[in-house]
Amino acid sequence: MALALIGILSACGPVPVEQAELTCLRDAELAVRPRTNVAVGIGTGFDGDTQGFGSVSVDLSGDYLAGRDPSVVYDRCVRRRSGQPPRQPLAEQPGWTG
Repeated sequence: MALALIGILSACGPVPVEQAELTCLRDAELAVRPRTNVAVGIGTGFDGDTQGFGSVSVDLSGDYLAGRDPSVVYDRCVRRRSGQPPRQPLAEQPGWTG
């Protein structure tokens, strides 16, 4: 029992700063704008009739609603996940589209 608890707690430990930076880019992006996804399609049902379908999803963060600065969101996220500051500021991260 104690060994299992140690394993679970160690999984919650810090991650490498490089991994935290990649993960936290998403949090920073969501602080700028919500992410939406729309899917539409046509298929054939079990009875052979053509049927349409669709879905819409919106990923909305509390950081966006609060108007938080994406750079601050990124910095805090990296520090929380890795225990270290980011190696580069958000604006210099590859893949940042802000």
